[in-house]
Amino acid sequence: MTDDTECAGTDETPGHGGVAGDDGTGCGGSARAGAGGVQGAEGAAGSHAPEAGPEHSEDGAEDGWRGWRAATEQALYGSPDGFYLRPEGPAGHFRTSVHASPLFASAVATLLRTTADDLSDAGHEGPVAFVDMGSGRGELVSGVLAALPDDFPVRAYAVERADRPAGLDPRVTWLAAPPAGVSGLLFANEWLDNVPVDVAEVDEDGVVRQVLVRPDGTERLGPPVTGADAEWLARWWLLTEPGCRAEIGRPRDEAWAAAVGTLRSGLAVAVDYGHLAQARPPYGTLTGFRAGREVAPVPDGSCDLTAHVAVDACALPGARLVRQREALSALGPFAGFRRPPLALASTDPAAYLRALSAAGEAAELTGRGGLGDFWWLRQEVGRSQGLSGPTGG
Repeated sequence: MTDDTECAGTDETPGHGGVAGDDGTGCGGSARAGAGGVQGAEGAAGSHAPEAGPEHSEDGAEDGWRGWRAATEQALYGSPDGFYLRPEGPAGHFRTSVHASPLFASAVATLLRTTADDLSDAGHEGPVAFVDMGSGRGELVSGVLAALPDDFPVRAYAVERADRPAGLDPRVTWLAAPPAGVSGLLFANEWLDNVPVDVAEVDEDGVVRQVLVRPDGTERLGPPVTGADAEWLARWWLLTEPGCRAEIGRPRDEAWAAAVGTLRSGLAVAVDYGHLAQARPPYGTLTGFRAGREVAPVPDGSCDLTAHVAVDACALPGARLVRQREALSALGPFAGFRRPPLALASTDPAAYLRALSAAGEAAELTGRGGLGDFWWLRQEVGRSQGLSGPTGG
């Protein structure tokens, strides 16, 4: 597959497209990274207790065991002390493209202006919407507003389950769910990787079972995976060998489809670390982060819990997948960022340092082996049908 991929839907999976995961490559061909215990992470996780017997409930909650989806939901959002509800916010524990450089917000602002021009050409009048999914503490939406001209007509929304932070730009509407029926740009930076998912593992008899976990990170194999989750695995992440694991991405597919469905017209973009059907990691990618360090995934609220996204499974018909390095390089703020000539250091040292800093930030955002490898999942909405009904943003 090339880095620029167009995804088409199929009759077998209405509403979703991408590259099919039925090539049998779901458990082989790459080095182990982030299985039950993360290699190189501090602490221990993923140690298996005896297999769950029939007396256990489906998610194990009655006796302290539950699936990773329920455990993650509780750890990240389930109480005032949930990891993502703490005052320091995500930026206190890990660094995203938003935190790496203001150039990222400038690029998103450019994309918003391009989207507004496209909508205007299609007959849209009035302000356009900018919807920041998984807004954290509003860093991206604040940066986008700062990068836009003062007279640019925009309605800005931050979608986040935590409380609105003090001092946020009063132009930003803070919501727990995306607004319905707006036209503009919906942008989800590292949101899908935190949508909780269950984990499956193949037992020694070849049965694909749900992985159950206690709050201390101890795991055991639970009941067989059945129903819609089993169908998702068969379609997108085929498990065949004992010990192989997968994160069941069906909740992420549904979350992305629901978010896209809130747009009347415009563009939806999800940016995240992820993988495609022909290169699924054989032992999954579940891991944790705390205070800037990768740690073992323990669902006790002490760390972030995240897993790479099966981005091709999330893709709706007509979607395009492109690496961040290509996506940003196509946007205005990244055109021409090169290391400045050394001669500038003699004639204008301050300008040289500014240019050198900007070039370094651009390189971090687009570099291979890092942020530049992130996927941009782009989904146009309502372009072919044109606009109908009210045109408010």
